[in-house]
Amino acid sequence: MREVDEAVRQDQATTFAKKYGFAIGGVLLAGLLAFGAYLIWQSRSEAALEAKSEELVLAIDELEAGNLDQADADLTALSEGTDGHAAMAALTRAGIAIQNGNTELAVELFDRVANNADLPAEVRDIAAIRSVTANWDNLDPQQVIDRLGPMAQASNPYFGSAGELVAHAYLAQDKRDQAGPLLVAIAQNEDVPESLRARTRQLAGLIGFDAIEDVDAALDEITGGAEPTRGEPAVELVE
Repeated sequence: MREVDEAVRQDQATTFAKKYGFAIGGVLLAGLLAFGAYLIWQSRSEAALEAKSEELVLAIDELEAGNLDQADADLTALSEGTDGHAAMAALTRAGIAIQNGNTELAVELFDRVANNADLPAEVRDIAAIRSVTANWDNLDPQQVIDRLGPMAQASNPYFGSAGELVAHAYLAQDKRDQAGPLLVAIAQNEDVPESLRARTRQLAGLIGFDAIEDVDAALDEITGGAEPTRGEPAVELVE
């Protein structure tokens, strides 16, 4: 029965992530993936873990019903702690805050998780990236570089997301010589999602850096893989 109960909870969370889009869903999905093993490891009683998990599930039920304010209220007390459940609640509340246009609260909650040394680095890193993304317009480019620069390394699981933000910060400082190689590295990294690779490849080209390794594959991406009509060029040239 325990395996069934856990499967049901995971299904509820997945449905919620799809329904509420990238702003909330991306945060919650990332949190679920990061915390899956971590919450089990927590040195707390089984009863306490189940009670906190139930609070999260009930809050998700409220979100699915469109009751964002009620869900936020349900998660407020839980998000004040320092364990994995508290971080999960804080990330979810941050997503709700973004949906409600409350950037200040979202950044506060993301930073609370990012600055919690008791949490795994992967969890703190994603919270930091979300914080910078939400607060982008209020940050100096150097602040972005200082905070996310250490994550903009190929060995980091969030290399693509952090690296793209750092590259944009370099461009804001008119440092194309630093932004370009970083964009190329992201575009050529097979562990980065294809949509992000395509975006950074295009931006790299715009600032004079070639990130295309396979010309045929790049043409397929442009043309959608369609064969050119006989006598016509594969790519239309615009004069």
